[in-house]
Amino acid sequence: MAALQAAVTRAWVVHPEPATDGWALRSRRALAEALALAAALPGLEVVGSECVRLSTVRPSTLFGSGKVEEFGGRFREAGVDLVVIDGPVTPVQQRNLEKAWNAKVLDRTGLILEIFSDRARSREGTLQVEMAALSYQRTRLVRAWTHLERQRGGLGFVGGPGETQVEADRRAIDEQIARLRKKLRKVVKTRSLHRAARRRVPFPLVALVGYTNAGKSTLFNRLTGARVQARDMPFTTLDPTMRALALPSGREAILSDTVGFISDLPTELVAAFSATLEEILDADLILHVRDVSREDSDDRARDVNAVLERLGVRDSTPRLEVWNKADLVDTDGKPALMAGAGRRADAVVLSALTGVGIDTLAEMVSDSLAGGTIECELSLPYSDGWRGAWLHDQGVVEEERHSEDGFRFRVRWTPVQERRFQDLRRGSASARG
Repeated sequence: MAALQAAVTRAWVVHPEPATDGWALRSRRALAEALALAAALPGLEVVGSECVRLSTVRPSTLFGSGKVEEFGGRFREAGVDLVVIDGPVTPVQQRNLEKAWNAKVLDRTGLILEIFSDRARSREGTLQVEMAALSYQRTRLVRAWTHLERQRGGLGFVGGPGETQVEADRRAIDEQIARLRKKLRKVVKTRSLHRAARRRVPFPLVALVGYTNAGKSTLFNRLTGARVQARDMPFTTLDPTMRALALPSGREAILSDTVGFISDLPTELVAAFSATLEEILDADLILHVRDVSREDSDDRARDVNAVLERLGVRDSTPRLEVWNKADLVDTDGKPALMAGAGRRADAVVLSALTGVGIDTLAEMVSDSLAGGTIECELSLPYSDGWRGAWLHDQGVVEEERHSEDGFRFRVRWTPVQERRFQDLRRGSASARG
């Protein structure tokens, strides 16, 4: 997707919300997030914003004709170049609204893709964003007309009429996606080799996950002494970063900082970033970082868990909840916050900014990984060779022997890897995939 022009673009943010119970509160929170997303894109000057209560969704224009006309007048008066609609907009709705308002229209998915395009730095990140953007653009192709002058590729004497412009554009996009996927496979192969090398060390992998702007990068810097960019802005981190993490037990682990999640995360992005997010699938421990200073912290936690489920993260992977930004919780709210964490064995309250509670988290991480690696002997029949291949892929095989009955393995693995292998033994289709 081509980035928005470098010159300052005057933008107006609109959040449409169905007219149901709790409309006002949901709208305020959603609009605040949409404004933060818009502010994260360089070159945008937000000159206005509004929540719109939708009683009926119009297939052609999303909003009613009166609202479309009202907005058109306000946009012309404010000199608006871009209208950001915080929600899904169909290609037909986008085309009709752009014509009515004489301004560019960008929906939520398009805005997030623009931000990702601006932030991606590594080759892998750039390829993934470009592939996601092309997948999104493919859905934006609208057959506005099929006049003969819009046809090309033949005169129609052989094999019927020539392909329409839309079909040609779609084919060109498919070919470009195929090329990007091929390039990405090479990058993914390199990343897989790096993961296999790490398994042979083997240091346990601890992955930071959480809603965007929950403070993951600040926590990452606090725990590892790194200087990863941490800003009060959505999607500061796109490319995964790894550093050694020294634990109170004297052991070491690898800490991975990953891209932040968000509600209604575009399907194109989840698919494109699956290679990057595979680090989470390999984690021995997941730290779910939450911004507990927000009223909607529980809602955001559910959004994160939903994305983890979409990625295929197993419930068997140990998790700790990191209740971050406690320094922003007012005095009246802190007792309830501490009491809530006290009732759970998997939660810790801290401030990554001030460092309060960091030592407690380090102890909890150390205790969670205390199992370390264990060595054991395994026997597998030759018919279960695919399970043996899984062991080699995990890098846990210390010795392999063959007998009349099958394979004999001596393995060294983490408790998480052992549990995953037991999933395989039970014939878990998801684990096998």
